[in-house]
Amino acid sequence: MALASSVLRRSFAGARFASTGSKQVVGFIGLGNMGAHMARNLVKAGHPLIVNDTNKTVLEQFAALGCKVAKTPAEIAESANAIVTMLPASAHVTSVYTGKDGILSTVQKDTLLIDASTIDPATAKSVAAAAAEKGAVFADAPVSGGVGGAEKGTLTFMVGAEAAAFARIQALLANMGKNIVHCGPHGTGQVAKICNNMLLGISMIAVSETMALGVRNGMDPKLLASIINTSSGRCWSSDTYNPCPGAMEGVPASRGYTGGFGSALMLKDLGLAMNAAAGSKTNTPLGSLANQVYQLACSKGYADKDFSSMYKFLTEKE
Repeated sequence: MALASSVLRRSFAGARFASTGSKQVVGFIGLGNMGAHMARNLVKAGHPLIVNDTNKTVLEQFAALGCKVAKTPAEIAESANAIVTMLPASAHVTSVYTGKDGILSTVQKDTLLIDASTIDPATAKSVAAAAAEKGAVFADAPVSGGVGGAEKGTLTFMVGAEAAAFARIQALLANMGKNIVHCGPHGTGQVAKICNNMLLGISMIAVSETMALGVRNGMDPKLLASIINTSSGRCWSSDTYNPCPGAMEGVPASRGYTGGFGSALMLKDLGLAMNAAAGSKTNTPLGSLANQVYQLACSKGYADKDFSSMYKFLTEKE
């Protein structure tokens, strides 16, 4: 029975591959706020998709798009030419790749394995080594650009991989992003990402403080934001993702800080940055303070709100 099931899965992959010309059969694991949009862009590009997630509702949505739903990562690895993973943390990545019914238990030689999660560089290097033992090609490729970038297909991918592997995965990543950067060997994609997100966490707090100061002293939030965004204080947290309600439409601050990138995930990324800073003996006083602010906010009920909810956290009355 197991053999028959395996044959059926391989037949499915072969049929889908043949029906779409040269398009790779792609596996996608992790269909959260970011991953779901990324996976949909692969479908739009014509790739046959095999998906796996713990959320049954989102799996039903992808089944309705014509995607095959796999019960385990191992089932995906039996059929896919390339696999993209987008998972919350290092432990999830380790489990999905090396655990029971994980990708590496059945992966085919020369399969492209692309982890777009944000994790610690050491885990990325460890998974890369395990994949190499199976003859697979691994790249750590965390992203920046937020949920909006994932939906529009304009993400930045920071890729840690061998040069030959980077050349092979660029075309696939181009379906999900517009800026694909080779950062160096395995682990360097993660280094670039945690540096970026440390800066982002700091800047979001700074913009929240600035907007709160202006509003509490009589400034209209939209007008203040427009001034900042044509002045030297301009940054992504002010001109694209402003945290102050009333300053900008279509961002989490305009809808009660729902959706987007959770504060708990920002705290996780700041923790990764602090670990890297400690390991390399790098002084990061503002990064450390930002980490403490997010820790306190998450303990006060902000963990599931978008990370721009620091404005609300900093302005709420005791």
